[in-house]
Amino acid sequence: MSAATIAALALALGSSVLLNLAYSREHDAAKRLPKLTLRDPVRSVRLLLDDRAWMRGFALEASGFALYAAALSLGSLALVQSVSAGGIGVLVWASGRAARRPIAGREAAGVALSFLGLLLLGISLTRASGEGAGGQAPTIALWLGATAAVAAVFLHVAPRLGLTGATARGLAGGLMFSIGDISTKVLTGGGVRLLFGFSAVAGYLAGTALLQSGYQAPGGNVVRVAGLATLATNALPIAAGTLLLEEPFPSGVFGALRAAAFLAVVLGAFLLAQEERPQTPSGLDTPPP
Repeated sequence: MSAATIAALALALGSSVLLNLAYSREHDAAKRLPKLTLRDPVRSVRLLLDDRAWMRGFALEASGFALYAAALSLGSLALVQSVSAGGIGVLVWASGRAARRPIAGREAAGVALSFLGLLLLGISLTRASGEGAGGQAPTIALWLGATAAVAAVFLHVAPRLGLTGATARGLAGGLMFSIGDISTKVLTGGGVRLLFGFSAVAGYLAGTALLQSGYQAPGGNVVRVAGLATLATNALPIAAGTLLLEEPFPSGVFGALRAAAFLAVVLGAFLLAQEERPQTPSGLDTPPP
């Protein structure tokens, strides 16, 4: 494993810790604010900027992004994103401490899978961890546009699918964050690829707006909303690293370990994003309201 890869993974881990702690703080601050709405963005932005607690969380998020961008300049998108996916365990730990409750059941399984994925990823890094060919700009732009379209359509049809506003905005926010993450990796190539800075800014702004409104929606707890966002934010860039940016993938046993690592961190994020149903006295799950 090269020194650059080691540095990239260390930066990615630090970024993940800061970002997930930021999500927790932003959630707590947003829940106390007057209702935020995407239909009045100027008022909503002013409310957020005037709230010191939210701004402290946002400062953490900005610091985490700086580390993330530095990690992408040194390592491949799929590997950096896989480490980031394991950071949802930090989010669960932080929210559990705030609520003074133990981590058990589905959450414990999710945390275990996330860290198992990180362990397998570390083993697989002894083979094929290079940057790849970088992909073709038109194809990348098409991917990003399609992702934005899916997010918009999903928000529109989510009520018909019986999904809550918190769930819909968490997933849609994650899709928009994935646009920002992929764009950030692409623009590190310099030259004309710096134009992807526009899609990076647009993706992060839209993702942030969707998360804040999702926190205020019914059932918008931080693990539910930010957890679903983390699932989408990491799953798509991991796939894009191999399929879109042509990053190398090891063969044989190490390839199987790398695939298992990707699957574990994404499945861990999925389990952590699920909301536990309350139990009736008889032990049966109660139906959702």
